[in-house]
Amino acid sequence: MFLGAIFISMAIIPVMIRLAPALDMVDRPDPRKVHALPVARVGGIGIVIGSLVSIALWVPVDHTIAAYLFGSAVLLLFGAWDDCRELGHYVKFIGQFIAAISVVYWGDVWVSAFPFLSTELPESVGKPFTVFAIVGMVNAINHSDGLDGLAAGESLLSLGCIAYLAYRAEGFVLTAMAVAVLGGLFGFLRFNTHPAQVFMGDSGSQFLGFTLGVLAVLLTQQVNRGLSMALPALILGLPIIDILAVFAQRVYHRMNWFRATKNHIHHRLLQLGFHHYQAVVIIYSIQAFFVAGALLLRYESDALVASVYLGVCTLIFTLLTTAEHSGWKVGHHAVRRVTRIVDALKTHQFFVRGPMLVVAVAVPVYFVLSALSIEEVPRDFALAATAFGAVLVFGLIWRRLTLSRYLIRLAVYGMATVLTYLVVSSSQGSSAFVTLEIVFFVGLAAAIAIAVRYGRDIEFRTTTTDYLIIFLVTATALLQPQTLQKYGLGLVVMEVVILLYGSELIVNLRDRRQSALLFVSVLSASIVLISKGLVMV
Repeated sequence: MFLGAIFISMAIIPVMIRLAPALDMVDRPDPRKVHALPVARVGGIGIVIGSLVSIALWVPVDHTIAAYLFGSAVLLLFGAWDDCRELGHYVKFIGQFIAAISVVYWGDVWVSAFPFLSTELPESVGKPFTVFAIVGMVNAINHSDGLDGLAAGESLLSLGCIAYLAYRAEGFVLTAMAVAVLGGLFGFLRFNTHPAQVFMGDSGSQFLGFTLGVLAVLLTQQVNRGLSMALPALILGLPIIDILAVFAQRVYHRMNWFRATKNHIHHRLLQLGFHHYQAVVIIYSIQAFFVAGALLLRYESDALVASVYLGVCTLIFTLLTTAEHSGWKVGHHAVRRVTRIVDALKTHQFFVRGPMLVVAVAVPVYFVLSALSIEEVPRDFALAATAFGAVLVFGLIWRRLTLSRYLIRLAVYGMATVLTYLVVSSSQGSSAFVTLEIVFFVGLAAAIAIAVRYGRDIEFRTTTTDYLIIFLVTATALLQPQTLQKYGLGLVVMEVVILLYGSELIVNLRDRRQSALLFVSVLSASIVLISKGLVMV
């Protein structure tokens, strides 16, 4: 489901980028925006279609799912319309209320248990409140979509939290919904990290806000009622308080409530002198803190959860306001001094050539040794290795085809995943082997980091998406369910991510080192199939 949503999203978005000028779905610069060139705003179409198709195919459709799919389709229609014609706020509200009312009154998704209340809300109060809360969340994400990757990254962190909590409560339908949307988001982020090739537009941001609102209600009101009822504040995090603060400023200054202004948190960070990348990482960090708090405090009292949320929000806006009133700006003198030191280090041969040599040798060696050391291969993994080997051979024979580049990457990444899982699962109980493996991957990760930062002629650019991947990998390792610990899921995820980054570096070299990795990948697939897989029944 996750991979299906990624592939659908990544297949649709490039096509829509080409069609965007003809459809007039282009975001042009203006004084309120931070981009200087026109950018297609069609990414949301890929997110929505990738997510909804995956949900419709793999999730049993009942009245709740049907209402959610209908509401999402309505928002896609109104969002795409707005991306073409710049609808007014009141017209957009029509679509938002249709979507929210359908999921609340038809899908029966509404808030009955409210924070700090010992009795449940009656339907006459709970359902209208839920409608306005979902519409508010739609607008919160829509208004946070001001920097490349910002709304998508915030939503990704919240969806990851919802998926984890739903899985722990055995809410597999909710988990599947969240995972499908995560897949659509990852496909979009490939094109949206700064500098963005595409924006999600209203079609994407409204869908994400709607999805987060609906899933947060389902999680706390139906899937696990033992959670703190104040937990959605931490799960949804910064977009909620940001839009409330913006509306408060507009009311205080007697401005139009719905007139767009540059007083969101990301705008204020930019005005303080932070660069685009820095502002996004700061907001990601705050959102990650809220999400981590939701995971750690999920069964605590409503008072504690609300206090943590409001305390952090108060601290954030106090620091922002103090910096603005004092005229403080980010100092770049110290940054320039550090830059000069780094530039001097870049010329040293150790940093220029050494790390990439380590990566180019270590990754292929790991592939071969892993294939040789595996004692038992389930038939499905043997078939997967066979498929990846065949895809690699096809890509190598027809390397001039544009498609072959994607096939080669897919096959190498697939083999890395298969081999790592088989090695970790077969080494349970061998502490010496696990220790050696951890030392190897720590060294490989360090070599990759140094190669990316200091190496020459390396086609690899770190983005804010890499920050999200690191956070999610760390969270998976620390918070993996007990039922999965015996399979070493956290170790598999961390090792796979490190191998993927290393493989990406080598594949981008387009020289003998790339050819060596591709040959070794085919060899590893053959070893798994011939010496291991064929003997399995």
